[in-house]
Parts: sequence; C-alpha cells; structure tokens
Amino acid sequence: MKKTNIKKLLAITGFILTSSLIHNAAVAQQKNDPKFNKMIQDSFRAEGIAGLDRIDQDATQKFCSDTQFANSKKGEAMRVKIQKINMDTIKQPSDGNYIGDWKAGERIAQSGRGATWTDKADAAVGGGCYNCHAIDPKEISHGNIGPSLSGYGKLRGYSQEIITYTWNRINNSKAYNACSNMPRFGHFKLLNEKQMQDVMALLLDPESPVNK
Repeated sequence: MKKTNIKKLLAITGFILTSSLIHNAAVAQQKNDPKFNKMIQDSFRAEGIAGLDRIDQDATQKFCSDTQFANSKKGEAMRVKIQKINMDTIKQPSDGNYIGDWKAGERIAQSGRGATWTDKADAAVGGGCYNCHAIDPKEISHGNIGPSLSGYGKLRGYSQEIITYTWNRINNSKAYNACSNMPRFGHFKLLNEKQMQDVMALLLDPESPVNK
C-alpha cells in the first residue's frame, strides 16, 4: 500500500475515533452536568397526577434518546437486549380472554383523553389510536405515523399467533422495536386489561367494521 493511502487511512480512522470520543464525552457531560440536570428539573413542576417522575427515563428511553448509538452497529446488541427486557414485562390476559367489545374499542381508539395533570388518577385513559393509524375505513380523520390497521384481522387471519402478537404490540410495542414510537400502553398502565381487550376486538373481531 502506498504511503499516501496509508496516511489517508490513518487520517480517516483518527477522525472516526475522535468523533466517537467527542460524542461519548458530550453524552456523559449531559448526564452529569449539574446545570443541565437543574435546567430539566426547573422546566417542569409536579401538578395533580403528573409528577416529576415522568421525566425520569428508564433503560429503554435512555437507549433511544441517544439516537446515534441506537442506530449504530454497536447499538444492535443493546437493541436486542432492550427488546427482550420489554418482552419479559408483558403479561397475557389474566382471564385468558383476548377479545372484548369492539364498540368499546372504537371509543377507546377515538379518545385521546387522560393522564394529564387535570385528570383524576382513576379516570379512564383513551388510546388515541387514530392519531397514528387508519383503522375503521369510514373514519377519514387519522394519522399515518403508524401503518394502516384497516382490514387488520381480515388480512392477517385470526390465529392464536396473530392474537398473541397483537396483544403484545398493544401492551408493549418496544418488545419488537426498541425505539418504536408507539406508546407502551400496558407497560405504563395507560390502558387497563379490559381496555386492551376491547381494542383487540376492534382489530380482530370479524364483526368489527375494521374487518368488513
């Protein structure tokens, strides 16, 4: 190899190493900088049911906040671990029933209310599913961050494998995609078991308009 090529290779390697060290140092500084931590704490206040514990990140959130690492080759092994951690938190329905009332599921999917500082702790929380998905074909107001769920059961079938997968996705989507944008409805108890069963029915009951 020519000397010029060796020099170029060494320069590139040095640049990559330096960039990595700077990035890691910046992340470490952000985590340990008292001024930064104070700024975060001072930017929020506890009010009603919304406590300051909401700004404390768990291992999954910390991993996904460092997008450069999460999307890197080095982050792949950690991504697998994060997904397993989340999969292990999922509990199947206590009564063995996965499918509830699709009409109630539609109301939950339409509602985005709940879990704000003005709500009571025991107030029902909506799923806000239409914010990200097309679901009932007759509903024209929906987001497209997530895939369309129209025809969900009709297209995928109603096997136990599909049912369990769907339950797990609603419960904790990060079990399949560590940095999924989908809320962890069961993990954070945003939806209770019955509510998740009703949303399941919206997607998987053959009588649901989703599957007509």
